[in-house]
Amino acid sequence: MIGIGSDHGGYDLKQAVIAHLKEREIAYKDFGCMDKNSCDYPVYGRAVAEAVADGTCEKGIVICTTGIGISIVANKVPGIRCALCADTVTAQLTRLHNDANMLAMGGGIIGPNLALSIVDIFLNTEFSGEEKHCRRVGMIENH
Repeated sequence: MIGIGSDHGGYDLKQAVIAHLKEREIAYKDFGCMDKNSCDYPVYGRAVAEAVADGTCEKGIVICTTGIGISIVANKVPGIRCALCADTVTAQLTRLHNDANMLAMGGGIIGPNLALSIVDIFLNTEFSGEEKHCRRVGMIENH
């Protein structure tokens, strides 16, 4: 299951991602927000990150206006490796090299077509498992 959350600045893009996940028959859980009223991104970023960290969700997707704040919040949760991506190459490489378990995007930065491509690549790319990348992910986890 994919956890997804946004603040008001990421709400429209979150709705587009949810429609895409439904179309692809990928299970998801929406952690909010539930409308475009002003709200605080840390609430939703943390909720998704905690669900990924405790195993309730396999991966997470979080969205705010820039993707920056919500990614910072997610990365405060132990066990989370949240990558802010605005292109498909970084989405692919963060899965291959960092085994990122959360994706952050900026609803005010990228459009829905690009965002959906980023989501697909993020969800479909497996961690490479190369020794050097395993070692580096271990160093992140043990810091």
